[in-house]
Amino acid sequence: MQRKRQGEGARAADGRQRFWLDQTGNVNKIVYAVYAICAVLLAIDPLISRYGPFAIERWFGFYGLYSLAACVVLVIVAKQVLRRLVMRPEDYYDD
Repeated sequence: MQRKRQGEGARAADGRQRFWLDQTGNVNKIVYAVYAICAVLLAIDPLISRYGPFAIERWFGFYGLYSLAACVVLVIVAKQVLRRLVMRPEDYYDD
């Protein structure tokens, strides 16, 4: 009988090592935890006093919407602009 080494996870039917994020139940737990944290942070947003230089900073949920917009802009810039700068022809690595 072979002993399991420390840090070695369970094996799948095809012999590959399975990790705890390979199970959909564990991934769902993480997603629900992130949703819960976001809901709590949004719920306590009105309780925090804001002292920003602009009136828009005092709006409910402003920082969440601002970060969402920044993330969308970052993805669009990376996909459209940076792709043209970094992309090489299809036969770039051929001899």
